[in-house]
Amino acid sequence: MSRNKRKSWQPIPYDPDFNGPLKNRSCTDIICLLLFLIFIGCWAGIAIYAFTSGDPYTLLVPRDSAGSRCGLDHNVKDKPYLFFFDLTKCFGPTVPFTGCPTTQVCVKECPSEYFYFPNQEEEFRKLICSYDVTPTDKIEAKDAVEKKKCAEWYLKSQPLLNRCLYNIGDRKSLKGDIGRKKGDEISEMKRHLNTFAMWTSLFVQNTIGYFTESEEAHQIGQNVVDDLINSWWKILIGVAIAVATCIIYIVIMRWLAALMVWLSLVGVLALLIAAVYFTTRKYIELKNDPILDDTDDKNVFESYATKKDTWLVLLIISSIALAIVLLILIFLRKRILLAIALVKEGSKAVSSVTSVLFFPLFPWIFQLAVIAFTICVALYLATTGEPQYKIRGMANSTCPCSEQGYKDGMICEPEKFAQDCMTDQYNLCSNVTCKFIAMNNPVLYPYLQAFNLLAFLWGSFFVSALGQMILASVFATWYWTFRKSNLPFFAVLDATCRVLRYHIGTLAFGSLIITICRLIRIMLEYVDQKLKKYDNEITRAILCCCKCFFWCLEKFLKFINRNAYIMCAIHGKNFCASAKDAFLLLMRNIVRVFVLDKVTDFLFFLGKLVITMGVGALSYLFFATDLTGIDNSGLNYNVVPVIVIMIITYIIASVFFSVYSMAVDTLFLCFLEDCERNDGSSEKPYYMSRNLMKIFDKKNKKQ
Repeated sequence: MSRNKRKSWQPIPYDPDFNGPLKNRSCTDIICLLLFLIFIGCWAGIAIYAFTSGDPYTLLVPRDSAGSRCGLDHNVKDKPYLFFFDLTKCFGPTVPFTGCPTTQVCVKECPSEYFYFPNQEEEFRKLICSYDVTPTDKIEAKDAVEKKKCAEWYLKSQPLLNRCLYNIGDRKSLKGDIGRKKGDEISEMKRHLNTFAMWTSLFVQNTIGYFTESEEAHQIGQNVVDDLINSWWKILIGVAIAVATCIIYIVIMRWLAALMVWLSLVGVLALLIAAVYFTTRKYIELKNDPILDDTDDKNVFESYATKKDTWLVLLIISSIALAIVLLILIFLRKRILLAIALVKEGSKAVSSVTSVLFFPLFPWIFQLAVIAFTICVALYLATTGEPQYKIRGMANSTCPCSEQGYKDGMICEPEKFAQDCMTDQYNLCSNVTCKFIAMNNPVLYPYLQAFNLLAFLWGSFFVSALGQMILASVFATWYWTFRKSNLPFFAVLDATCRVLRYHIGTLAFGSLIITICRLIRIMLEYVDQKLKKYDNEITRAILCCCKCFFWCLEKFLKFINRNAYIMCAIHGKNFCASAKDAFLLLMRNIVRVFVLDKVTDFLFFLGKLVITMGVGALSYLFFATDLTGIDNSGLNYNVVPVIVIMIITYIIASVFFSVYSMAVDTLFLCFLEDCERNDGSSEKPYYMSRNLMKIFDKKNKKQ
């Protein structure tokens, strides 16, 4: 027992037959493969049952404030469209969970013109009101509007999913209408036009309103959305520039990887030093001259730029960042050299198989497919069973149907109810409805939805693992090919076929472990939400510790899985054996692994930061200044498109560098194994590059 344990911690012995990823290998983790196939089969069976038994239209059809389904239920059979009295209240962050807090009625057709009651009282018959209100004169109309039984105003709308929504295409024509109006109606139309600039604008405003009632915050949100609408073409140009910059950066790294990394380090240092100097000057200037702190006539960006506290915060942040970077450079300079060498190796590997740069697109497509399939199955499952209807409004009504046994809250059938009650006594029963309550789902419904959630987690983690192992197989093949000219031309295709043929079970095993951990975290979040109403500090502390533990456990398992996939791609062993080999190999080099992993991540972050800042500076030059002749006068804040471009640039750069990250991790494990297997002799030559051999003072002895 102790002997086997000692052997586990010994270096990997030399194997004369080993020359990289095995070609002749067997299937791994067959039991888990069978379990995964059975699971997928069950998921497909549930999907077939849901698609044949469910009807999403039952849930998607709009319902008014009384619960009647527009165009379906008997009392609104001829009114297929849903109208909102105040659509501005329907775009808050809590609306998907609480519903839209405004009166909603079914209508025969959506409004085809602008209407504002105080200025169009003579046309009160155009009011859209609740079903029990029909004003016959201006006085009754005014009373109904004040009691919120009629909509005070509405805009020209078009049906979208049978809901009357503002037509964005009519924005310009509505602006023209404003010029033909007079008096208070102009300000009212401007107010509604600004509110309905776009549905996104409504969402932004109400989301801000969820956190604050500040009118300034609402105006800022509106201005930002308007700037995004007016500068969409600038943002597209910026995205194109970002993609081109990432490609150029990676091409340059093929030959000048070390130089690019050092330039990134120096550039970040220079930026941080300049930031510290500039923020210090501005803080001292504003501190000594309080007159400059007057912000009455400035917009939000200018007002914050003239506050000394703003520059103090920026000074502290930039100083801390500068200190961290300097400490890393001083104490980890040797590790940085090793990290740069690995980045350079990764750059060579990526440029040798350039198709891997675009490979992440395929896992993302599969991820989107898994998400879309899960949503469809969940939606169809939610509509399985029979719809349930109950009587509403009978308690306070003189409807003669009560004589036939109908009572408030009683289960009813719409057709029979309409036949019994909606005939001669229609006016007396107009407020009584056979209301749709919910779907009477089967007993197994919650278990089927839980299975669908589990399938989504397992499927998404499986797709992610598949992409990682294919990339690991490509880069491992590149490293263990002694003469790089012998690298297979279709390396990505070969790796894909090899993984799909032999290691689906291993991917299913690894992704299942992460799925179970994530499922536990979801359950803890659910329990936490349920226990919040009790406000127990001890319970909150225990749950917080549990959530923290499982979050750390998931991160650790993902690290183990990633390295297990690399070892499996090389040696073709099952998941447990690959995870064990990877873990022991890393433990034998624990200091080098810990430092190098973080340093490499730091270098990649600097690369992404340099690209983002470069594209941001170029965007600022073109879209936020007048130096290039581009008209930017229509923007409220010139920096809005620049900020959006920088965010998108960072995401795009992260996509490209994710391939580099996988390349470095794979080559690092191959490098560690190369050091243990070989000694540089003619019988056991190193596979590492000359650059790596030079850094580690190793060399291949000539025969």
